Amino acid sequence: MASTKITVNNNGSLKVEGDFEIFDRNGSLYDLGGRTIVSICRCGLSQTKPFCDGSHKNHFEHEAIAFSLPPKKEL
Repeated sequence: MASTKITVNNNGSLKVEGDFEIFDRNGSLYDLGGRTIVSICRCGLSQTKPFCDGSHKNHFEHEAIAFSLPPKKEL
């Protein structure tokens, strides 16, 4: 089974690599044109949302350092 890797980039996008599909909120599939790597916008400035177009340059700061989430709440 192929895997998907998501990398949180410093001061930028989420890089998605591998075997994946991306759907809009209505369940329609984005045509990725055969790509196996895309970047997802985190700053909200991209003209091609949800995909990154580099508009975040000098407008978005986030140092991507991994951390542990708190324990999952039991219902």
